[in-house]
Amino acid sequence: MGSKERREREREQRKNYILDAARELLLEKGLKATSINQIAKRAELSIGAIYFYYKDKEEIFAALQVEGLELLYRTINQAIDKKSTPEKKIRSVAQAYLRFSEEHKNYFDIINYFLTSPNTIFSPELKKEIDERGNASISTLTAAIQEGIDKKLFKKGDPRRQAIILWSTFNGVIQLKKLEKTILGKGEYQTLYMEALDHFLSGLRA
Repeated sequence: MGSKERREREREQRKNYILDAARELLLEKGLKATSINQIAKRAELSIGAIYFYYKDKEEIFAALQVEGLELLYRTINQAIDKKSTPEKKIRSVAQAYLRFSEEHKNYFDIINYFLTSPNTIFSPELKKEIDERGNASISTLTAAIQEGIDKKLFKKGDPRRQAIILWSTFNGVIQLKKLEKTILGKGEYQTLYMEALDHFLSGLRA
């Protein structure tokens, strides 16, 4: 391996250390209580090294959002059989999202941390970049619904609006996992998730 490749690998490793530290601290302490100093200490890097890669805390957390949303999109895209029916594509998206929330819980929690935050912390430029990544997954669901409408399998309607309604349902039911030891039984949120999907698809069918 040449010196250039080695330096590039080392840079990527340091960025990963920074993002891993920021992710841990955000979930432990929350946004306001997490500082650049704490991120540097957790990552075992100097504060100067942090600022070499990111101009501020906001940019670090935006990078985490983008990373998670890109992973989500890849997970969904790989799950879909392009030759399957619109309904099977929607089911594949649903199953992929549920799997993502379980197998990549840290990323899922980061995405939802900012989604449920009462305030927008990102600059318009960063928010636009994040929204573009989030829209990629919703657009996949929208396309499947539109295909069903075009083939007269689904009722006419606004496919993007329907996709957002279904995505909101996914998020809402997954949050019920927190109630497994109180209101719900173990794994019950998963059966509720699939039942909610069944009800949604019943409403779509022509």
